[in-house]
Amino acid sequence: MTPAAALADSAPAAGPKPLAKAGGKEWSPRIWDGMDFVGWLRLLARNRFAVHPPHWYIAASISVISVGHMVLRWVQGGLYGDRIARTPIPDHPIFVIGHWRTGTTLLHELMILDDRFSYPDTYACLEPNHTLLTERFFKTYGNWLLPDRRPMDNMAAGWARPQEDEFALCLLGLPSPYTDFAFPNRPPIYPGSLDLSGLTPAQLVHWKRTFRRYLQTLTFKDPRRLVLKSPPHTARVRVLLELFPGARFVHVVRDPYVVFPSTVNLWKSLGRKHGLQSPRNETAIREKVFREFRVIYDRLEEAKGLIPAGRFHELRYESLVKDPVAEMRKVYAGIGLDGYEEYRPKLENYLAKNAGYETNKYQLPDADREEINRRWGDVIRRYGYS
Repeated sequence: MTPAAALADSAPAAGPKPLAKAGGKEWSPRIWDGMDFVGWLRLLARNRFAVHPPHWYIAASISVISVGHMVLRWVQGGLYGDRIARTPIPDHPIFVIGHWRTGTTLLHELMILDDRFSYPDTYACLEPNHTLLTERFFKTYGNWLLPDRRPMDNMAAGWARPQEDEFALCLLGLPSPYTDFAFPNRPPIYPGSLDLSGLTPAQLVHWKRTFRRYLQTLTFKDPRRLVLKSPPHTARVRVLLELFPGARFVHVVRDPYVVFPSTVNLWKSLGRKHGLQSPRNETAIREKVFREFRVIYDRLEEAKGLIPAGRFHELRYESLVKDPVAEMRKVYAGIGLDGYEEYRPKLENYLAKNAGYETNKYQLPDADREEINRRWGDVIRRYGYS
């Protein structure tokens, strides 16, 4: 068995893992602590200020902190704004795409082992308003603010770990499906934000401009080619190609019968950990998962024909964890990257160090399996999971 196969298959029988081992850190600030005052006020207003009483102190704290973020954003803009605006993105990004819980985090971590690539780390994604000003301080003295492990899957957390740029876009005030778990008992405030179809023309222009500006900020800090990972981008390939015609895409798929319960667990976990309400409606979460799965795979299928040959590669999570060395070789070939043999020793070293990782296991009721077959059957057959 390869190290990564042990990594994926060594978990005990069933049930999600605890956030951290005994004695580990379990507290962390809410994601919304990274918003500036305007974005935070908009989030509250669109949800009619429906913060539950046990969370009032959290909302008050974020309100104070958000003013500081706004001031620091102005300072960063004054110091670096013109230089960021002039920063080119010479090598268009590589996008790691796939539905939530399909292995995008693992694939992202494997990709960025290549020293030629850069990536948005957790600090840059959770403090996007002033990351250039403050990251050195918080990476040195603020590690206590994060838990040791991610709450949904027990993977290591930390300011320097790779992260989804969707968090940064959300905290910069752009329409995002990630605002849904701030108020988990209310309907989405940005329907259509997953594939950007619900944005007005003016909102879409603003989304593109803000996203590009954020990537210019990352490139100003580190000029290497960016590797980005964010499940919502799977439904946005058409727009991403408009911004970056030279972009490359690596798409990972996983058994939908595993993806469904794992994604439900993800949204429940985020609602409990970062919500400003006590979650009450699991039925709404399940419907969200069913609905957004369709959006992601329908939009991706529509956009595949727009991607030039040699810039798109698709792989299975199950194959990746069984033989990551062989699968990563195919990834490099599939999107036209050279340098695999120089990269391979770093990959093998990473696999050896992380061979003990345990994945969550779930029991899927027959009723859920039947509903998955009914609503996702064509996608299941398309990727050979029937």
